Amino acid sequence: MNSILEALYNGRLRPDEMMMPTHPEYQALGRQIAALTEQWKNRLSEEEFRELEQLFDLCGRCEGMHTEAAFAQGFRLGANMLIEVMSQREESVLEFN
Repeated sequence: MNSILEALYNGRLRPDEMMMPTHPEYQALGRQIAALTEQWKNRLSEEEFRELEQLFDLCGRCEGMHTEAAFAQGFRLGANMLIEVMSQREESVLEFN
């Protein structure tokens, strides 16, 4: 069996591709975005819509960087929590005796 670390290192584990928000409004918001995008596409000239798409792309790149930083920060926080819990493990066990 492969370890999680090996899979992550070898590119077989891609958390960003596996994540699917479970918030009840997520899919509805996606449909609203698609509908509004289509409305703007019909309203604007090709060049104007291309510029709007460039704005969307920049916003997406910016959000991707934020999401990456949030993932890394969350991972570090989780790892630090485990370190703290494990470093106090004996103390906790001794308290119950």
